[in-house]
Amino acid sequence: MAQIDQYLEEVLKRRGSDLHFIARDPARIRLHGDLTPLQEAPLDADLVKAALYEIMPRKAVERFESKDGADFAYTLEGKARFRVNVLRHLNGMGAVFRAIPSQALTLDQLDMPLAVRQLCHTTNGLILVTGKTGSGKSTSLAAMIDDINKRERGHILTIEDPIEFVHARRNCLISQREIGVHAPSFAAALHSALREDPDVILVGELRDLETMSIAVTAAEMGILVMGTLHTNGAAQTVDRLVNQFPADKQPHVRTMLSTSLRGVISQQLLKRADGSGRVGALEILINNSATANLIRQGKLDQLENSMQSGAQTGMRTMDTAIQQLLDAGTITGAEAYRKAINKSKFEAVKTQGEPRASATASTSRIARAATAAALAEGTGLAPWSEANQGRPPARG
Repeated sequence: MAQIDQYLEEVLKRRGSDLHFIARDPARIRLHGDLTPLQEAPLDADLVKAALYEIMPRKAVERFESKDGADFAYTLEGKARFRVNVLRHLNGMGAVFRAIPSQALTLDQLDMPLAVRQLCHTTNGLILVTGKTGSGKSTSLAAMIDDINKRERGHILTIEDPIEFVHARRNCLISQREIGVHAPSFAAALHSALREDPDVILVGELRDLETMSIAVTAAEMGILVMGTLHTNGAAQTVDRLVNQFPADKQPHVRTMLSTSLRGVISQQLLKRADGSGRVGALEILINNSATANLIRQGKLDQLENSMQSGAQTGMRTMDTAIQQLLDAGTITGAEAYRKAINKSKFEAVKTQGEPRASATASTSRIARAATAAALAEGTGLAPWSEANQGRPPARG
């Protein structure tokens, strides 16, 4: 059993999303969006280094030693996979582990709206899933790929850095490629994919001009291309995609997008009112004739109006999605106000459901003490207690 496994098992036990394992800082877990210490005592720099080198693949070690950072996937056998980023910082080494379920969730489990399900039935074009880091983009895309895998008979090719969800072959042939292991870059892998007879291509991140250009071209060629962008809002996503290209090419790109774009799903996660976890709020843009006309003419600032008037086709703005969750009692007014785009719409409810700080702090303190005691058995670190007030030893 690797040294890091006990920390990762604690993340899974508490249904956390991330583990922050940083030298000379306490181990921390992200739980329902909040970062909480697992123990008060800081991690020893040598312990962190040994624990990370113990699980790093050879290629990741080479990348880390040459570039001071590396990404890879780590599997906790029979339980879950983790996307890992290893880094150097002021006090030594560190890593952030993102938990990935051992199996992709289904569209039903995610309670995806009809518009998203219908996008999965398209056979060509470009579908974009956007949002900030940690907003559930990979989970949504994995569910969409899983749906296609169950229904269709074709070739699904994924390009990721690193591979996150491992898809079992059902009706489709699944080819999964990892950047740095199976291909040097997203652009190179995507260019090669065009000659590999794919029906569906999943691109983990459209991070540069060349990758975006090939993705749009592939969508024009009749392939269903699905990708992610770190943008907030469907309209901003289209604007970002167009503006990545030189000014003299933008009219041509807008014309291509007006015919090849199928839809944009922009999402964020909100805390549930009952404290049981988080729920997704989805902004959806469908490329119908009105949307295509706005994109072609470069009137991207009017896409918001198109979403507001396109409710019958499944479109909705982020604020509309948040309002629906609020009306259903799924989230509190305070959470709705915090995540809203136009906060004036939620001004009247912004104080509804705010947690009492004293109760939250007390619960968090008890949880940290119990966790620290369990972890201390395997690490040799002293558990946090009321007696020492959690005061860490002096840093060297």
